[in-house]
Amino acid sequence: MEFKSNKGIYLQIAENICNQILEGKLEETKRVPSIRELAVEMEVNRNTVMRTFSFLQDEEIFVNKRGVGFFVADNASKLILKKEKQNFFKNEFPYLIKKIKLLKLNSEDLQELILEMKNNDTHENK
Repeated sequence: MEFKSNKGIYLQIAENICNQILEGKLEETKRVPSIRELAVEMEVNRNTVMRTFSFLQDEEIFVNKRGVGFFVADNASKLILKKEKQNFFKNEFPYLIKKIKLLKLNSEDLQELILEMKNNDTHENK
């Protein structure tokens, strides 16, 4: 994982973990790697990973079972999707709309985006 300087490392790790949950690499109700394991894997200090786990627990993405470890919450995917959608519409969508207007993009220019959105429509209905 390559870290960017404009966002705290613990938040970048949390974002990476949330993406893994959405991709199905980390399954709901399953145990996650230990703080020590993840710190070694990501080459960061254990305290940074501890802060990430604490943040994810506060966000109700992780559940801590004392003496056993951290687990992905059974509704983590829904929570992450909800928060990510809110973040997208608040922070990224206005910029996207501004760029579309600035570049005078039309539906033909955005055909790939439109097809992907239609593909998401069919997946949600299943």
